[in-house]
Amino acid sequence: MTDQDNIFLPYAHGVPQCRGMIRSCPEDFMVDEIPLVEPDGEGEHLLLHVEKRDSNTAWVAGTLARHAGVSRMDVSYAGLKDRHALTRQWFSIRLAGKPEPDWSAIESTEFRVLQTARHSRKLRVGALKGNRFRIRVRAFEGDEAALNATLNNIARDGIPNYFGEQRFGTEDGNLASARALFTGELKRVKREKRGFYLSAVRSLLFNKVLATRVTAGNWNRPLAGERMMLAGTRSSFPVASVDEEIMQRLECMDIHTSGPLWGRGESMVSGEVAELESAVLLPEQFWRDGLERFGLQMERRSLRVAVSDLTWDRRGDLLELDFSLPKGCFATTLLRECIDYHPAAIKPDQPCASEAVATPGGRQ
Repeated sequence: MTDQDNIFLPYAHGVPQCRGMIRSCPEDFMVDEIPLVEPDGEGEHLLLHVEKRDSNTAWVAGTLARHAGVSRMDVSYAGLKDRHALTRQWFSIRLAGKPEPDWSAIESTEFRVLQTARHSRKLRVGALKGNRFRIRVRAFEGDEAALNATLNNIARDGIPNYFGEQRFGTEDGNLASARALFTGELKRVKREKRGFYLSAVRSLLFNKVLATRVTAGNWNRPLAGERMMLAGTRSSFPVASVDEEIMQRLECMDIHTSGPLWGRGESMVSGEVAELESAVLLPEQFWRDGLERFGLQMERRSLRVAVSDLTWDRRGDLLELDFSLPKGCFATTLLRECIDYHPAAIKPDQPCASEAVATPGGRQ
């Protein structure tokens, strides 16, 4: 049994009444990054809009660095994207006087450069507004009326902001590595991998708190001692008392309730919320101590996420979902609320069905 097996993530909108298969091929899971800044047209950095298929973001970054003849440290990106998908995202490369290489020379079935533009600054991690998704569910079956009702509820009320299974690695491998790291069994770890392991532990603790509040039905309403998050930001503020203004802002998705991303420092909550989080995380002393020992600082994350531009289309046994989520949120978290899904048991490089595939950005 893995650490994730010990936690059930309850549904906010009822148990899904529909079933289906995802990721039959990369084109069934498409992601289009929504950038935070536009290229300013000058500077020593080059922004590249890259389309990758069934490829790892970090591997693409390394390939770009080698082709440009620069250090891997000179290549950056705003965020990691799903590997088993067709995704579009921005990278930046510090050329510092070097000529721009011929990107078509490394074009392949795995990735290609769609667009380039000069920019004065390096692209930083987190420098994106969110992501636009187009997900196809094949072999779809079930109660379509229930599906429509659930999706309408999601469009209106949002979803619990669970961390998706991707965060924990295959068979919770990131948590297993974190345990070895905390016990001292794993000693020499690259910084990037260590970050993955620590993030997995934080995500596990956050999900446990959120699951408790979803079960109690208060994941989307403030309790005494709450700390509210401003939508789309990392800013938060304490709520001494819940008044009409707070409830109105909550209703229009301007603010959200929050849960802990564990680390050193004060919990930033009090009263009922502090008591609830303390009780839920009391058995997790090993994980909490490990995170603090590795120097992470206490932060907060929204318990709820608003879903934008949600549309869906059913054609026979094919369901297509289009929607946007803020950065750091998982498309599978939305999917699990309405579909009991399972991944396809075929290789991701196999072609999709013959129907036309349009990317989230509109190119066909």
